[in-house]
Amino acid sequence: MGRLSTFGQHLYTGRVSFDFVGRRMIWYVISLVLLVGSAAGLAVHGLERGVEFKGGVEFTASVDKANASSVDKLSQAVVDTGLHAAAAPIANTSGDSTIRIQTGPLSQDETTQVKEALVAAGSSEVSQNLVGPSWGKEVAKKAATGLAVFLVIVVLFIWAYFREWRMSVAAMVALAHDIVITVGVYAWSGFEVTPATVTGLLTILGYSLYDTVVVFDKVRENTRGILSSTSRIYSEQANLAVNQTLVRSINTSVTALLPVAALLIVGVGVLGSGPLKDLALALFVGMAVGTYSSIFIATPLAAQLKDLDPAVKAHTAKVLERRTKKPATEEPAPVVHRPVAVSGAAGRRQPKRTTRQQRQRR
Repeated sequence: MGRLSTFGQHLYTGRVSFDFVGRRMIWYVISLVLLVGSAAGLAVHGLERGVEFKGGVEFTASVDKANASSVDKLSQAVVDTGLHAAAAPIANTSGDSTIRIQTGPLSQDETTQVKEALVAAGSSEVSQNLVGPSWGKEVAKKAATGLAVFLVIVVLFIWAYFREWRMSVAAMVALAHDIVITVGVYAWSGFEVTPATVTGLLTILGYSLYDTVVVFDKVRENTRGILSSTSRIYSEQANLAVNQTLVRSINTSVTALLPVAALLIVGVGVLGSGPLKDLALALFVGMAVGTYSSIFIATPLAAQLKDLDPAVKAHTAKVLERRTKKPATEEPAPVVHRPVAVSGAAGRRQPKRTTRQQRQRR
């Protein structure tokens, strides 16, 4: 802990510094690879929509003990009906004595056939709930509306708070970066997109924005009055801000990711499927990518856009020109060699010793 705090102090004072802004092209290339991979996942696999979005039937079966064995038994009973819409049912436990099974759209006769198969497989009571695709469309529509309103508010907030439209653009790019990669991971993993997934996506937008605003606030503090400085340029001060908030960002992210990872492990390994798994995956991927984008994408991009400003560009050229001329105009201070006296402390004691000897002889 002591070493970590010392390391953080060195980052804050600038004694130790990582060039996040200067090496922005490396981070851009990494993000581009991730985005291309996410787009490939969407193109190849697409998103597996849950029953809430594509419609279907959800059966609730009561059993003596809801465990993995009973889930497999009931799922196999549904598959054995031979119905096309029930060929790949999604089953998960709900409590100690209830199992939920989701299938595609079924007719009334097909629904009855599935219920009879579940009762024959050991379920004491079976109920069904029809889910129409119109409900899923309404959820998707409200989610898109909420996302649009959120983005508009974010742009206005950042512009009003920082008085800098470039930071608004950088924040929007970082948010889009996080959403696309998270959706791409969903496509590659084959997880179903459910209302819990939509909730997770909207949640990570707030988390990513929070981390980005913290770094931007430090950038604003470091770059206040930068045009009157003759020693530092805007990009250097922005890079210092990222280093100063680096330990804080990492600590916050690790603290948030650990419980989310536990939820993901429980959702995948114990429950097998369900809203907990969908929510945990969206949160875990989104938080991890959001931390990356706030450090490696948002601030470097904001600094790059700011460097295009004519006043900042002129100031940068002036400071860099001054640095190149400084070693040539200033001569090193001459080294003065002073004579060193041979007699030191020992030399001053010698007369005293000689005087004592003379006194003894006397």
